[in-house]
Amino acid sequence: MDALLLSRIQFGANISFHILFPTITIALGWVLLFFKLRFARSGDGRWMQAYQFWVKIFALSFALGVVSGITMSFQFGTNWPGFMETVGNIAGPLLAYEILTAFFLEAVFLGIMLFGVSRVPGWLHTLATFLVAFGTTMSAFWILVLNSWMHTPAGFELRDGVAHATDWLAIIFNPSMPYRLTHMLLASGLTVAFLVAGISAFRLLVGDRTDSTRLTLKVGLVLAAGLIPLQIFAGDLHGLNTLTHQPQKVAAMEGNWETKGHVPLLLFALPDDEARRNDLELGIPSGASLILKHDPAGVVPGLNDFVTEEGEILHPPVAPVFWSFRIMVGTGLVMLLTSWIGMVWLWRQRSDGLPRWLLGVLVLMTFSGWLATLAGWYTTEIGRQPWLVQGVMTTADALGSVPPGMVATTLLAYLFLYAALIVAYVSVVFYLARKAATGEPAQRAEPRSGAASADLVPAE
Repeated sequence: MDALLLSRIQFGANISFHILFPTITIALGWVLLFFKLRFARSGDGRWMQAYQFWVKIFALSFALGVVSGITMSFQFGTNWPGFMETVGNIAGPLLAYEILTAFFLEAVFLGIMLFGVSRVPGWLHTLATFLVAFGTTMSAFWILVLNSWMHTPAGFELRDGVAHATDWLAIIFNPSMPYRLTHMLLASGLTVAFLVAGISAFRLLVGDRTDSTRLTLKVGLVLAAGLIPLQIFAGDLHGLNTLTHQPQKVAAMEGNWETKGHVPLLLFALPDDEARRNDLELGIPSGASLILKHDPAGVVPGLNDFVTEEGEILHPPVAPVFWSFRIMVGTGLVMLLTSWIGMVWLWRQRSDGLPRWLLGVLVLMTFSGWLATLAGWYTTEIGRQPWLVQGVMTTADALGSVPPGMVATTLLAYLFLYAALIVAYVSVVFYLARKAATGEPAQRAEPRSGAASADLVPAE
């Protein structure tokens, strides 16, 4: 493999690892604020118990997110110097705004949030929790502004091959930013919802019967059941926006080669980039046209429109985009089904809670948000290729002069380290859950009479 492909894989590995942790902290900060506000209003100790457990998960996630983010930023100078040379006048200030308005805010108040609950007045601790949660969201805002601008650049002009800002409002509120930001914030909310529900289900399965655990299970399920329809709606709007500004990406997502109407919604296919066709297609007739154009006869752009007369391909590799999109959508549908089954069960069987099989499913779904988020990011970022900044510079234009052997060596080191850290992180999360389950006094509820109640864990 050449340096370009190796550098792309290396940066992809770095950002894949990094994004896992902000995806948790962005929404978990607000969940912690919810716990704290409920405690302040009601005085119910269950909310404070929930806060004290989940703030440990927040701290662990925050630490790994910061460290991996620093590592990732170094690659702008080592592997991709052309990026800052061309668009640094725009990317530099946006990254600086993220540090000034978000990172400093989090760093200042994180200590109070983690260690000040018994050392400062309650209102100050609640304020610190709010500011940390606000800081994580502002961090997401500025990063999504830059990422969105790279997909739909606006408010700039090129002078001697260098981008200069002409309208900062147009840069910040570029055409795709509202859709990407909304989609990412909802993805973070769903990731945390299933994390909270999954870890709470695990604690119940290992014998924890504390009221706070049953309460957080319900919070996770309610949050998931409420957010997943919003995410589906936001995803549809995001897709329509992408169709307008990056039609080649949508064509790859749908595996559509020719511009035509009545395009099927492919459930399965094997895209062949060299032959420029799909093998083993299985789809719903006119489904893609109906979703994208709201008309069964709607014309959907095809990949063959993005090949120049000289044979230069200006669309992304089809198979990775096609399959990552389906993994994202499929995971979302499983999330929808699981959360709604859980909510219906709680609504119909209030005194019984959830059956053990459903708790087991929730445990398996604990990190499902990571899978959906990564699949969505691969769809977005691979779908932008061969462009790094759409219509401005290609990925190859930004590549540095690091030899392929050096890139391969550091890539292997990164992969080994990240695999070890992921295993360690997941192990620590479940260790904390097991420790909390065995270390807190159990408040066991008497099962209802009858054989069926033996497999149910009370949730009320």
